[in-house]
Amino acid sequence: MFGTPTLGAAKPASPFVKDTNEASFMADVIDASMDVPVIVDFWAPWCGPCKTLGPALEAAVEGAKGRVKMVKINVDENQGIAGQLRIQSIPTVYAFFKGKPVDGFQGAIPGSEIARFIEKLVAMSPEPDGGLADAIAAADAMLAEGAVLDAIETFAAILEEDPENALAYAGLIRAHLMAEDLDKAEALLTAAPAAIAAAKELAPLRAQIDLARAAASAGPEDDLRRTLAADPANRQAYIDLALALHAGGKSEEAISTLLDLFKLDREWNDGAARAQLFQIFEALPPQDPIVLAGRRRLSSMIFA
Repeated sequence: MFGTPTLGAAKPASPFVKDTNEASFMADVIDASMDVPVIVDFWAPWCGPCKTLGPALEAAVEGAKGRVKMVKINVDENQGIAGQLRIQSIPTVYAFFKGKPVDGFQGAIPGSEIARFIEKLVAMSPEPDGGLADAIAAADAMLAEGAVLDAIETFAAILEEDPENALAYAGLIRAHLMAEDLDKAEALLTAAPAAIAAAKELAPLRAQIDLARAAASAGPEDDLRRTLAADPANRQAYIDLALALHAGGKSEEAISTLLDLFKLDREWNDGAARAQLFQIFEALPPQDPIVLAGRRRLSSMIFA
């Protein structure tokens, strides 16, 4: 439970300071320290210096606004963990980061030293993003659910806070692609801030925009299937069907269709089947299983 030990009047709960015990030590200290440094204050109710040091540490941790967290362990009630960490006197304070102890001290220390101790730990801690990561995840979920306009509004709001957030910028472009506003998507990509223009998040978007434009003129999927069924040698029908399939979210079938064309006539139209395959590969995440499988099939055909 969040809060501080009872050393007098009860204090309000805090998101940054809590009591813990042997059973929760791994979660509250080791696991939690993977994100931000965690201070562990070993104390006891009978320890006079603890009553001075504990509140001073808590105040400093609260001032760090989440860049550092703190847990308090009553050594009388948790002698096992105190023994494992060889606590010989109290107060003893350790700081953990990324699962390992990185600093510590014994005894009560002046406020100036506490401040330096906290400052050192804050310097290790990642900069807070003000909740933007959660907002981006929420906007991505909106896209996945088809709430495109809501996603556009959310991504735009995030970019007002952080104009060079590559994830949000790419998300806004993808949202306009889903809204079939290709001109807006292309304008955003062209106007990307210099700091993120080469970001990996934006890398697939040019291919996605080009594929969407090509698919718009390819024709309906059902019509193209009928065309190809009636004329299996119609090379352009393979290309157009693949574009329509990819635009409809059927990337795996689109790749298979292009591989069929490559097998039929790899040299047609200056190697159009291979070029179109690479464009689809570029538009998808590089480690997507569909991409990896498609590349393997293409390589086996090339070197057969």
